Amino acid sequence: MADHTLVFFVLGLTLAAFVWGRFRYDLVALTALLGSVLLGLVPGDEAFVGFGHPAVITVAAVLVLSRGFERSGVVDVIAEQVLKVGERLFLQLAALTGTVVVLSGFMNNVGALALLLPVAMRLAREHDTSPSLLLMPLAFGSLLGGLTTLIGTPPNIIIASYRGSVTGDAFGMFSFSPVGVSVAMAGLAFILLLGWRLVPQRAGKASTEAMFDTAHYLVEVRVEEESKAVGWTLRDLHDALEETIPVLSVVRDDKRRAGHAFYGSLQEGDILLVEAGPEEMKLLEDKAGLRLGIDPKEAEGEEREEGREPDETHWSVVNQTVVNDTPPGSDNSQRENKKKEKKGKQEKKQKKGIDTEGLELVEVVVRTDSMMVNRTITQLRLQNQFGLHLVAVARDGGRLKQRLRDIRFRTGDVLLLQGGESELSESLATLGCLPLASRNLALGQPRMLLVSLGIFAVAILTILLGILSASVALSSAALVSLLVGVLPLRDGYQAIDGPVIVLLAAMIPVGQALETSGGAALIAENLLVLGVDWPILVTLVVLFLIAMLLSNVVNNAAAAVLMAPIAASLASGFGASPDPFLMVVAVSASCAFLTPIGHQSNTLVMGPGGYRFGDYWKFGLPLSLVVLVVAIPMILLVWPP
Repeated sequence: MADHTLVFFVLGLTLAAFVWGRFRYDLVALTALLGSVLLGLVPGDEAFVGFGHPAVITVAAVLVLSRGFERSGVVDVIAEQVLKVGERLFLQLAALTGTVVVLSGFMNNVGALALLLPVAMRLAREHDTSPSLLLMPLAFGSLLGGLTTLIGTPPNIIIASYRGSVTGDAFGMFSFSPVGVSVAMAGLAFILLLGWRLVPQRAGKASTEAMFDTAHYLVEVRVEEESKAVGWTLRDLHDALEETIPVLSVVRDDKRRAGHAFYGSLQEGDILLVEAGPEEMKLLEDKAGLRLGIDPKEAEGEEREEGREPDETHWSVVNQTVVNDTPPGSDNSQRENKKKEKKGKQEKKQKKGIDTEGLELVEVVVRTDSMMVNRTITQLRLQNQFGLHLVAVARDGGRLKQRLRDIRFRTGDVLLLQGGESELSESLATLGCLPLASRNLALGQPRMLLVSLGIFAVAILTILLGILSASVALSSAALVSLLVGVLPLRDGYQAIDGPVIVLLAAMIPVGQALETSGGAALIAENLLVLGVDWPILVTLVVLFLIAMLLSNVVNNAAAAVLMAPIAASLASGFGASPDPFLMVVAVSASCAFLTPIGHQSNTLVMGPGGYRFGDYWKFGLPLSLVVLVVAIPMILLVWPP
């Protein structure tokens, strides 16, 4: 079997696995690399050269510098100004989207979005705006901003490096700017004038008194001994609440019964899985006496002591704080003490329960780099190690029916967590969760703010003057930032997105195999045969559409790696400069506007914005056409064939 046939086979399986989404993309890429080595497509001694590739080093350095900007307060200073725009939606969109476009040109675009996402949610809360109107434009703006500079997005870094291997001269820091800035400005104008009208306005506006109703949560509530709902049927429950809250299932003795088929009476110990927002949660507690959230002991997989009674502390959602609903001396407390005395275990039973003083509820979104992804609360030991209690989970695009303890978290999940005020911030940062309900701007030290900007400016200057390559200059800047204390070493390592690094390092040799095996040339030849009478303009449009569609189903960096050799082969077939072809791939690989899975920014806003899978293309398709119409003429003008 010819080498190019084997390459096509490996890439076909790889793309299918990317689209399927069952396995993480870094594992898929690593499997493709090792499979290519075993098939003889990649020499064994060159299998891991990708980990030292300049593009990979540059991406890692940019991630560290981006975290340094966050730590030093650079972005918080900007965010503080954004919050002053007022209540007009147009001004809010202009401030948020314009800011993320600028930031994404000089730091990782996912990082820029993550920093401004809480600001957008705070604007929505303070001005009673639907978050859905702000978040998708914000995500798309981060993608547009990444087009403007070399370090704005991984595809630019990959294309610049590939151009260096083909021509001996890589694209520079601002080589992408003439085209990228034009496209970003056109895209921003479209978003502000028309695009935001294509975004669905989801129900549930944010208010200052309640937490965001961005989506209905999967909530787990328990029937306690003193619950009013003991003996009720589900119809009685709905009548008491004066509202129909969907009960997905009733769990009794670890056996699940579908809610629509449950006709018995509720008993102590029953667990109800319901779909509810914050207001409905409050109703379930107040009118039925049901307890929110899973048992922390159960979550950690610990067996209860024989005869040990559940903790009787109840939680309420009131202005994002937690209060104790069981006052000392109440009837419930007296009954509990009598019961303990009756069992003769009073000494054991007086163990200290959960102290709800100083606890608060916070709504968070799971980031792309979160350690929670694909893990359960039992595996995370959420209560023991982080002092957090999971109250509810929301995930759009599908109905959750599992117990909370069984849910494997995904990027974009919205969680309702409870924890101590003092430890909450550190725990969320360690877990990789982004708080949505509020953000107290903690400005960095002015000295470190100026130091971080100065280090970055020197690095950019050395790149522009040709003193150092981008990978060396930015790596040096990241190292200096760590040495002078802009960023602690631990945070520096945490800033490096391991899955992205592995994806790039693994796919670069596979992409080279596509070229060395003749596969890229074969694809280019077929395109040339089909378009023998086409002008270069039409070929560039076709190349743009292919790369854009690919980037919407696989990681944009992987799309750039695979399309770069095809673009170069097409240029060779035309006897033209590779620059316009490579620039088309750079722009189109970052146009992942059609699906929530095409780019991490899109995934990150799906839960908080309450979006569905089909919402993206309605806004993303016309935006993609705007980018196409602006980019192709600008590329031909700046980079003639």
